[in-house]
Amino acid sequence: MRRWCRTGATLVFGTGLGAAVSGLLRLRGAQEEDARAGLLSRVPVIPVPSVRASELTVSPGGSGAVMKYGFPSLANIKTRESYVTSYDPRTRTASWVIERLNPASLSGPSNRKYCDFKEDNSIHVFHRSTNADYRGSGFDRGHLAAAANHKWSQKAMEDTFYLSNVAPQNPHLNQNTWNNLEKLCRSLTQRYLNVYVCTGPLYLPRQEADGKLYVRYQVIGQNQVAVPTHFFKVLILEPADGRGVELRPYVLPNEPIDEKIPLERFLVPIETIERASGLLFVPNIMKRTSSLQAITGK
Repeated sequence: MRRWCRTGATLVFGTGLGAAVSGLLRLRGAQEEDARAGLLSRVPVIPVPSVRASELTVSPGGSGAVMKYGFPSLANIKTRESYVTSYDPRTRTASWVIERLNPASLSGPSNRKYCDFKEDNSIHVFHRSTNADYRGSGFDRGHLAAAANHKWSQKAMEDTFYLSNVAPQNPHLNQNTWNNLEKLCRSLTQRYLNVYVCTGPLYLPRQEADGKLYVRYQVIGQNQVAVPTHFFKVLILEPADGRGVELRPYVLPNEPIDEKIPLERFLVPIETIERASGLLFVPNIMKRTSSLQAITGK
């Protein structure tokens, strides 16, 4: 267990020359300001979502409150009813998905039997996966934001069935150890005020016979959907007493795992995930809390 806590110079001109220079500087400043204004009018400005205190009490698992602890990255951000995601068009999967869990988000009238996996039409046809890509591949359509996390709204649950929220996952992992990790996330809502969950794929290097490290991964289907070598889950836990934040980072290989192995064995230092994924978590979290406790494997 570890804890993070975290000559100037003046130039004087003669009266006439000084006035002339001052006037010139004012003119130049005005021209530069006009130029900047003209440039901004031609360049599209992409707003970065912000979270206001009033948004934290809206819908139980709504995306408006999900990003309290910032964005791990800012590429291809998409907002759904129940989560926020960053999509990677090269791999045809998300880079990360963030959702917020609490007791209210885990209960409601939603029913999984009314949900079907579907293409994400907001993504260009060149860069998205289809159900046909998974058919006969030997891989499950593994949810990143889990359907059972969003029973508070049928629409919220249906949004988890976009194929942009799934990745090819070993069936044994998906239906056993990964499922147990998702259940753990939900059970933690009984002890914590909010449980923020960030999930995503990893493509980690492996040493091969020649002694060199290579990143190799399978692709499936006509759209060549990347099969992750590993998956991560970063849990950001808010204690009910409001004293700091607890962090639990997990990495699991995308292969069958003996269910007798405790989930604690898959805890890793958060730096491991940040380095491997290209994402950042700690700097954003530290902007919102003065006390961060990171739980890692023994």
